[in-house]
Amino acid sequence: MGRVASSAETAPRVRLAELGDASDVAELLSQLGYPCTRDEAAERIAVLREDPRHYLLLAELDGHACGLIASHTRYSLTHGADLTRITALVVARSCYRQGIGRLLLREVERRARRDGVSRIEVTSNSGRLEAHEFYRRCGYADGSVKFVKTLGD
Repeated sequence: MGRVASSAETAPRVRLAELGDASDVAELLSQLGYPCTRDEAAERIAVLREDPRHYLLLAELDGHACGLIASHTRYSLTHGADLTRITALVVARSCYRQGIGRLLLREVERRARRDGVSRIEVTSNSGRLEAHEFYRRCGYADGSVKFVKTLGD
């Protein structure tokens, strides 16, 4: 998982995640702060693959998973059009500062444009200041404040 590239390695590539990627997805989600088992990751991959409006993409570097991005496209009542929401983005710690995050964002943007979507939203934990700066450098503007209520009744 997530090796640093040498000059002999190929450029990173992005592809749809498959069930066989469950261990890598579990590890990457854990690095993002959302631990899950391989079996839980396999179930999540299966659910997302069933819905054509969801994408779960993996970035690979020299055949090893080094990042993932998940997105969902839905109709927005307030905008009167489809919008894509990035629901997860993580790059393996060993692959920081190699353009992997930007590559994953650009692939979601490419797919959104292809699907006729003109707006992408992303939510980032308020404490992830480096992530906020990354999104700004990639052309994303600060937006709405998000409120969350966990239902446990």
